[in-house]
Amino acid sequence: MANFHLQAILYPLFLIQFLAFLLLQSSTHGLATNYFINCGSESSVRLDDGREFVGDENSDSFSPGSGVSISNSSVLPQNTSLLYQTAIVYKKLSSYDLKNIADSGTYIVRLHFLPFNSKTVNLSDALFNVSTSSKFLLLSNFSVKNTTHLPVIKEFFLIMNSGKFSIYFIPATKTSFAFVNAMEVILLPQNFTMDEHVNAVPALQTLYRIDVGQVGNIDDPLWKKWEGDDQYLLPGSSAKNFSSSSSLKLRQEPKAVEDMAPDLVYKTCKEVSTGNITWRFYVQKQATHLVRLHFCDIVSLSPGLWKIDLYIYTKLMQSIDSEKSYISLATPYIRDLVVQSDDSGYINFSIGINDESSEKVAFLNGLEILEILTNTSIHQSSKHHDLVIGFSVGGAVLISILIALFLFIVKRRKAKPVQAMHQKNEAPPDKSACPVPNLNLKLKMPLSEILAATSTFDTKLLIGEGGFGKVYKGTLPNGTKVAVKRSNSSHGQGLPEFQTEVTVLSKISHRHLVSLIGYCYEGSEMILVYEFMEKGTLRDHLYIWKENCKSESTQPYLTWKQRLEICIGAAKGLHYLHTGSDGGIIHRDVKSTNILLDEHYVPKVADFGLSQLGPPDPDHRGMSLIGSFGYLDPEYVRTLQLTDKSDVYSFGVVLLEVLCARPPIVNSSKTEEINLADWGMFWQREGQLEKIIDPSLAGQINPSSLSKFGEIAEKCLKKEGADRPTMNEVWWDLEYTLQLLQTAVPREPYEDTTTDVSSNFLMSLSYNSCLSGDESIVGGDETDSKLVFSQSMTDGPR
Repeated sequence: MANFHLQAILYPLFLIQFLAFLLLQSSTHGLATNYFINCGSESSVRLDDGREFVGDENSDSFSPGSGVSISNSSVLPQNTSLLYQTAIVYKKLSSYDLKNIADSGTYIVRLHFLPFNSKTVNLSDALFNVSTSSKFLLLSNFSVKNTTHLPVIKEFFLIMNSGKFSIYFIPATKTSFAFVNAMEVILLPQNFTMDEHVNAVPALQTLYRIDVGQVGNIDDPLWKKWEGDDQYLLPGSSAKNFSSSSSLKLRQEPKAVEDMAPDLVYKTCKEVSTGNITWRFYVQKQATHLVRLHFCDIVSLSPGLWKIDLYIYTKLMQSIDSEKSYISLATPYIRDLVVQSDDSGYINFSIGINDESSEKVAFLNGLEILEILTNTSIHQSSKHHDLVIGFSVGGAVLISILIALFLFIVKRRKAKPVQAMHQKNEAPPDKSACPVPNLNLKLKMPLSEILAATSTFDTKLLIGEGGFGKVYKGTLPNGTKVAVKRSNSSHGQGLPEFQTEVTVLSKISHRHLVSLIGYCYEGSEMILVYEFMEKGTLRDHLYIWKENCKSESTQPYLTWKQRLEICIGAAKGLHYLHTGSDGGIIHRDVKSTNILLDEHYVPKVADFGLSQLGPPDPDHRGMSLIGSFGYLDPEYVRTLQLTDKSDVYSFGVVLLEVLCARPPIVNSSKTEEINLADWGMFWQREGQLEKIIDPSLAGQINPSSLSKFGEIAEKCLKKEGADRPTMNEVWWDLEYTLQLLQTAVPREPYEDTTTDVSSNFLMSLSYNSCLSGDESIVGGDETDSKLVFSQSMTDGPR
């Protein structure tokens, strides 16, 4: 998901939320309606593998839009399939519509390209982009200069909703054009994955699918191509091919279908008894990849205790232990990683024997590399990468086509929506010429003032980097310190976020919401200027500083009282957003990096580029998910219906971060520990939440305060939005939690029930709901509200 900063090449976080539709809405493979389309033709073509590609010219299921059908007039090799004798050509932006998608779910989408000469056009001259109705950019400045006369097939994994799905073909220039010969759209089986906690929607492109130890190509039930690995081996290895004809054991629970990988993949491998085996794969520079490693122990004569070291480039990333992962003989096992490529343009993978391994052998059966598409609108406010995630379930062969980057789609809404900057059939805006409408001109700042404030964007003043661009510390002429967020000029999707941020922050004012000082839109520059938050992000103070600093660091940790006060402030800010004028605002990206702290540790919610203005439309569903992995509301993922309760869910994850001082997703060999929301709620239900709290909080939290805090998080993380509290209720419950810390109020039996006693009591108080920015209550200020609260809580909740 791009534009993130990592010290390590690989960030091996193991599974999270991903593909909820895959689990919740997909039908079985055998009953699915799949598409095999022969583009630009009236005739059907049957391939030797059984697939029949139907001509689209007379079909009611397909609509090529403004495309023109052409046929080949050149000489192709005799063995060229009839599938590549016709094509659809697009000379302007247009969509190819699939009208009758029967099942919502995750699909494999393959686009076939083979250039030929027709009477009107030479397809080798094509230059174009391809995107989807869910706004993922699949191919950018794509062309096929094919001298081998072999088809080029691009494979993707995409989410589709039932109904119509469109694939857009966009000529890259005014004089270029686009084309496609054939398409496949195949619904993945429902049991392609068994994980119950996945809820992110990916867009990935398959780069490599390798059957290690196999020389030729093999197919699998979903027509995925597996190729041999010899061409990718680096010299100097003593590896040898090994194959087995033995039957494989049933794959460990939860079972996966054969569609994951055919048995032939697991019946071949490369093994080495000394040294390492190294493969090199060429990839995009500075791109993010899902890497899947397939293991199956067919080399040991008896159950052995082996341990294999895995290296990315030359860095030891982790060890695969047969004992700890419960790997049996002849039993397939998968390990998934997320890998960031460097500037070399390739990734090296090596395996070797761990020094502690009882069996002196290392082996690998298969390898898949999928690029996580980054040419979408990515919204990240931290230099730390919040979206890199992976998946590993010991002893189980599970799918983990995961993580994705979401394109921010600016939709028309009924109540003062943020207007889309261009419609789907229009060209993207020219930032150098197109004015930004409807912005607060009083906040507009000249570029010269910003350049002076940042010493012309001096790298010494760089304090962060996200999907929108880089953030610099600056000083205005009046001495005010500011944070200056400068859009990356090459980031083609920043304008909607820029406009949304200015629009939202021009409408709101609250002590616990970051203030916009000004903005600049000159030429290709899009710049936002905020008040400077001296202490950085909440996440920095919870665990990032532990990861990046040594024990002698002077960075103070937050006390439990400070953490509660920060949560209370953030909850107040979100409550104000949700209940303000014009139908309220849904933040859509609540996370610990979007809660900033000033010099006095006063929290302010920040980063409104993804926000939704106006009340949710119950009759409207978004076309794609927006948010950050680990924080996404499962109901929103399942229904694509956004409400303010999605912010509440995300805030519940933040509460657990505050308590446990760990990220929402972590690398762990224990599956149950990977997802913080699941991990925290497991111990909450067990009544032993104290087992996973931040060790630095030892002795600071009394049982009453901890128990109430756990109850709040549990309510926020309910699977259904209707069961979650409002941010107003969360705020007051947190106030009560702070009071319990300070007064040690004894717990009553009813406090262990699901009845929200404290909230019910507090809501009976007469107070102003903070619809204005002064945080008043009963005509007083915030200090008065705390006094009223403290006096009311002397005898505990009633």
